[in-house]
Amino acid sequence: MSEVTYVQPFDDNFTTALLPELILVAGLFALIIIPNLGKATFRVPGTQIRLPYFLGGERYSLISNPRLPSWIAVTTLVLAFVEVMMAFESGLQRYMIVSELLPTTINGVTTGDVLVNGGSHILPSGSKELLLINGFSRLFEMIFFGAISLAAIASMNRLQSFDSSDRSTNALYNNRRQADFYILLLTTAMGMAIVALAQDLFVLFLGLELASFSSYVLVAFHKESKEGTEGGMKYFIVGSVASGIGLYGLSMLYLWAGTLQLGELSVAFTAAMAPQGSPALPLIALGFILVGFGFKVSAAPFHFAAPDAYAGASSPVAGILATASKAMGIIGLTRMLLIVASPESNDGSAIWLVALGILSVVTMTWGNIAALGSDNPKRMLAYSSVAHAGYMLAGLTAIGAWNWDPTLAGHGGDGAIMVMTAILFHLVVLVCFKLGAFLVLSILESEGEVSKMSNLRGLSKREPLLAVSMFIFMISLAGVPPMSGFMSKLLMVMGIVKVAIGNMGDAISNGDLLSIGDAHWVWWLALIMVLNSAISMFYYLRVIVTMYFHEPEGDRQGPLPSGWQVRTAIFACVVASVFFGINADGLIELCEMAANSLNYSWASQ
Repeated sequence: MSEVTYVQPFDDNFTTALLPELILVAGLFALIIIPNLGKATFRVPGTQIRLPYFLGGERYSLISNPRLPSWIAVTTLVLAFVEVMMAFESGLQRYMIVSELLPTTINGVTTGDVLVNGGSHILPSGSKELLLINGFSRLFEMIFFGAISLAAIASMNRLQSFDSSDRSTNALYNNRRQADFYILLLTTAMGMAIVALAQDLFVLFLGLELASFSSYVLVAFHKESKEGTEGGMKYFIVGSVASGIGLYGLSMLYLWAGTLQLGELSVAFTAAMAPQGSPALPLIALGFILVGFGFKVSAAPFHFAAPDAYAGASSPVAGILATASKAMGIIGLTRMLLIVASPESNDGSAIWLVALGILSVVTMTWGNIAALGSDNPKRMLAYSSVAHAGYMLAGLTAIGAWNWDPTLAGHGGDGAIMVMTAILFHLVVLVCFKLGAFLVLSILESEGEVSKMSNLRGLSKREPLLAVSMFIFMISLAGVPPMSGFMSKLLMVMGIVKVAIGNMGDAISNGDLLSIGDAHWVWWLALIMVLNSAISMFYYLRVIVTMYFHEPEGDRQGPLPSGWQVRTAIFACVVASVFFGINADGLIELCEMAANSLNYSWASQ
């Protein structure tokens, strides 16, 4: 574990610490400027002299290709993703971006100041922690940039463009909005990265809203369709209400503690819980804030806009909502529940334990039952995402059990790390098979609307490789071995059971008479998760049966439109879905390192 290097904005190591984010900023500027370069000139007043200013006018032939914005965005996102992967490969260095940092050579240490960076700098008492770069935040950056990179590559085929010589209204309209779409993708990635790094709830909220507002527009981007407009409007209204409630919770939390710093809030929460226990104001604030994050993860009952948003958005955008956006919500829940209202702050189990446990059961059960009755593939996958949110909430609940019985719980930190590792592993592999399923639907969308399960009929005869890909994605989602979906659910169940039984095995071997009733009740969550996974088999297998045992519809015959970009993205998802199922050791170690870096005290608890 490396020491934290404290960095002031635009100081030494600032570029190194935030290089992936700076790459995104550079890409945004390139997207705004390069497609608008042209031969425009202006006349010097009082003369006939015309000087070029290069923005507007007739485009240069080199940049007149309507596909240029997509290539700029894809290159930017892939570079950011590669930079994150290189950070893991070269040995992760931890950085803390703070608001103020002073050199010791010209400043003296006063009361409340802290010497950092080996004594070379002073951290003043009034300095604020803004962003933390460590294994946990880097792993989420990898998820965000990876998912959005795949969606951007696939959108090169999904977002229609025309030759620059075509001057029809439809061609001009579609060509000009290419840059708009990819600017929104980059701002979504930037907002999500800020959420991953944030150490202050206000900074986290800014990142959350940057990503959210961009995603609202992306959902309704195809406004020529009724579904896109309706889904985008519903998603915007419900999301805005959820954000408003969350912001009100932040104001209440600030009113109570006088700060929004995660570390300071954790100390205040622990102090408040210890002597008198359960003060009302922070608990009400916590509930309001969780409404906002509950919407992002599509937890019941905050999920009602999700099916319409998924159905109305283009499939690559729906894939982002089901993977990266869900991971962003999990960050918020993790920061609030495991850092601020941490299990250690209460004697035994976390104060939010029962409420979150009930929410997880309702979410996973509701999602699976609703998916059973859905005939729209995208809505079915939306309800499937609701169920997966329930699985991850069950994992967070298990971490909240923490030290449920000093004599039986054992080393609580081990269970917390194991469950957190399972949640992170699930979020990573979810990008592979959930986004991959949406990308297959994206190819089908290129020949017409995909609003019924019957649109998938005969896919095995029309496109055998695509059908095999969809088959792999469906059995991964269902948790069938040896796919990565099975491994992620197995790790989750094992982690929850480990927390529930603690050291009961050792106690039984020493002669104690114990039964399953002596275990913590969170083991029921593992059982309900297994039963829900069994229910989900039906609607996932229904997709497979439709593809392989039904004839194609009359108006959907022959091969699907070609597009090497989206097919390359699908191939990458297939390979990852299989590889991480049969050889997951490296990724599990990476996720375990990230889980440890979320809370280093777990290892010593």
